[in-house]
Amino acid sequence: MRFLITLSYDGTNYKGYQTQPGLDTIQEKIENALTIINNNKKTTFTSSGRTDKGVHALMQCGHADLDVNITEYKLKRAMNSNLPEDIHVIRTKVVDDDFHARYNVIEKTYNYYINMGEYNPLERNYVFQYNYKLNVDNMKQGIKYLVGKHDFRSFVTENKDKENCVRTITEAKIEEKDNIIKITFTGDGFLRYQIRNMVGILIKVGEEKEKPEYVKEFLNQKNRSIGGKTAPAEGLYLTNIKYKD
Repeated sequence: MRFLITLSYDGTNYKGYQTQPGLDTIQEKIENALTIINNNKKTTFTSSGRTDKGVHALMQCGHADLDVNITEYKLKRAMNSNLPEDIHVIRTKVVDDDFHARYNVIEKTYNYYINMGEYNPLERNYVFQYNYKLNVDNMKQGIKYLVGKHDFRSFVTENKDKENCVRTITEAKIEEKDNIIKITFTGDGFLRYQIRNMVGILIKVGEEKEKPEYVKEFLNQKNRSIGGKTAPAEGLYLTNIKYKD
């Protein structure tokens, strides 16, 4: 039976999502729990995508195939009993055998949080402690250039000369409350480091080192080597995933 599993996690204490030999990862913890439930048969968890070291998820999804006869409710309980406290299964659902947690995604939403106020040691792993004022109005103007279908090659840290970097962002907005900036990106998919690199350019605009139009200029360069900041991981959250009906 194939299950769609929805979970959340705190990425602070892990070396990222994806399994890496000798390193503590979120995928490893999930697959260890599933293997125990699946009568100790090695079980793979295929997620909607990976998150980097220090990145959090309010909603991550993946699928797994189990040979045991178990209800959705009992699977949720069994997984949470075998997972550490910083990873939690929200719900499980039986799906068709051809369902794929990555390829069936139609939309993802990420949020990024920046603290412009006093340094907060309690939130240092969950909100980027920038701790200086930014020109939020300029950032709001600049982020508009990222909406739409574009080649986001300028925002990909790795060499992507042979890879398709075209993605569509349907929503990009900035909100501010009590010195906390919340940046939201919704789109059909995002490349590795893309969001953190986009946030980095917006911070540069907020610092008034560049005008809002610089976001468009940087996007159209299609060349990451020209420069640009990468925002820290701790302020980034995967918050929503939508699938085909």
